[in-house]
Amino acid sequence: MKRLLAATESVAAFFLLLIALLTAANVTLRDLASVQIPDWFDGSKLLMAIALFWGIAVATYHAGHIAVDIVWEHLRPRGRRVLDIIAGLVTLAFLVPMAWMVFAKVLTSGTQATSDLRLPLMWFTSIAACGAVAAAVLALARVIELVRGHDPHADPVSDDSGLDALRRAKEAADERRPAAP
Repeated sequence: MKRLLAATESVAAFFLLLIALLTAANVTLRDLASVQIPDWFDGSKLLMAIALFWGIAVATYHAGHIAVDIVWEHLRPRGRRVLDIIAGLVTLAFLVPMAWMVFAKVLTSGTQATSDLRLPLMWFTSIAACGAVAAAVLALARVIELVRGHDPHADPVSDDSGLDALRRAKEAADERRPAAP
């Protein structure tokens, strides 16, 4: 499981890096040499789609997506686990059809290509579809872990707000700081 997660994180990070490099190179060449990288706009859009699908996989497994915890914060640990399981199942119910539809897009892209370099879109949509499948698989893995009663991302030290965690970190830093002479 750790290898799958590390690979997923690496793919998402790699494609984000490619987007940044492509954009920076295009802006630099446009300003300095008055030339443009062929298909840079199409390429950046396609790379962004890949990074988003793989990023969704990472965020789903780590429960790092945007969440409103109005109800969750007022529940006891058992209620929180039940709510996490329900949220995981709802997420899974959306990610599985999404992965299916992205693969359907791959199969129907045929000979479509980018405008300048005529790069086949199937290459990009295939990688994005693999990211969508990874998102569904990691969502299922997270639900299974929650059902088993194990949440690898829960803070083992405390379950309080971020402000308390910041306060504890500041106190720990103050303790390490040498006393003034």
